[in-house]
Amino acid sequence: MKKSSTILISSIALVILWTYAATSKLADFRNFKTQMRKQVFSDEIADILVYLVPITEIVVALLLCLSLTRFYGFVFSAILLLSFSIYIALILAGLSGKVPCSCGGVLSQLGWGEHLAFNLCFLALALSGIFLSQKKGGLMTK
Repeated sequence: MKKSSTILISSIALVILWTYAATSKLADFRNFKTQMRKQVFSDEIADILVYLVPITEIVVALLLCLSLTRFYGFVFSAILLLSFSIYIALILAGLSGKVPCSCGGVLSQLGWGEHLAFNLCFLALALSGIFLSQKKGGLMTK
């Protein structure tokens, strides 16, 4: 498969992921806020994240839509997916003391192990997008 096709497919898959994730949170905002408050961090942090997470997901999806900003969309996708994956790994390792509620939407049907595998697959897409969209010196291609 051509480099440009792989970049395009990876970015489309990530746009779908982030758009769906943000939409499902905002569509059932009350439930999302309740789930965030059941996480291992304080209610104050949850109250910030309940707005920050879907806004960030929308911004990242928009970055991935434009060829000029796609590289940064891949970078932020990788950061988010790595962060979420580390969080899930800590939960699976039993370091949180409790197992909080799962995500909303379709992902709520997955267990934590499956959710981690799902995230790692999308992390691989983001990383491939980063590496394939670089030129010498770290500049991105169109």
